[in-house]
Amino acid sequence: MPPGSTAAPDTTTASLDGVESAFVRRALRRRPLFLGLSIFGIAVAVGLSCYYAWRRMHDPLFPVAARAVIVVLVLLNARQNLRQYRFAGVLGKVLPADFAGGPGGPAARA
Repeated sequence: MPPGSTAAPDTTTASLDGVESAFVRRALRRRPLFLGLSIFGIAVAVGLSCYYAWRRMHDPLFPVAARAVIVVLVLLNARQNLRQYRFAGVLGKVLPADFAGGPGGPAARA
């Protein structure tokens, strides 16, 4: 592959070292957790938004600005968890099917 090329490296020449393969296995194993955390974060943000709206309706002087920042931060965290979920899905598609079962994988621990 020529220098500066944006093409994907040839899979026969590119290999992962121990640290990288452990990272990939961990990401693949935690993929459902990332989706769950993302859904939970959205649920918490919706719940907080409803609660703050209810408080504001009953008390017009209730300060919402600082609490809105908290809701935005929770939503940003949920978005990052969704990105990690999608990233792990792409890794699962790109890597060979037997990669997760290699040394240090879930099948090796059983």
